[in-house]
Amino acid sequence: MLKTIADAVLQVAEGVGNIVGIRAGTEEPAYIVEREIDGVEIRRYGPRVAAETAIGTDEESARNQGFRVLARYIFGANSRSDKIAMTAPVAQQPSEKIAMTAPVATQRRPSGEWVIRFFMPSSYTLESLPTPNDDRVQLVTVPQETVAVLRFTGSIDPGAVSERTEQLLKVLYRNDIEPTGDPLAWFYDPPWTLPCRRRNEVVVPLVENS
Repeated sequence: MLKTIADAVLQVAEGVGNIVGIRAGTEEPAYIVEREIDGVEIRRYGPRVAAETAIGTDEESARNQGFRVLARYIFGANSRSDKIAMTAPVAQQPSEKIAMTAPVATQRRPSGEWVIRFFMPSSYTLESLPTPNDDRVQLVTVPQETVAVLRFTGSIDPGAVSERTEQLLKVLYRNDIEPTGDPLAWFYDPPWTLPCRRRNEVVVPLVENS
């Protein structure tokens, strides 16, 4: 009984923390900051495993639909029924679990589809993850990469993301740094987090340093 009460108190505390932008116990992919230029970080990430889905609609709708499709996978819609309970931010319950990590990534394909991606915890490999029940969910290996990242708070509507992306590209242009791919956006907090406490990032890939 005491353990149950303690767990409930912890979940409430974590939920309050997430509303104000504190991400308790949420794993993030490891990276190295190689340098910082005018508020833009140049980061190097190692290989990562992700679950992703492609949605052919407008940016905001694609983000919402894609999130739900991927959330069902980590909640148990998979070959082993592995699951977690998602509160605010993530409350785990007994049984084998797939933990939610941050960020949630979005990127537009040349076809016009939006790709929504959940990065998997570092303890998993492509082979050890359960198979999704929904064939719209694909498990992929994201290769190591060097990226330029601009962090911001506030709104995550398409206009705000576009404005910050333009800001990032201007910094790169002024410093003679050429992107090698399309911009994408990373979101670290659930929608109910206070806008002033959200962590959001716009990202563009760069040439890999040898």
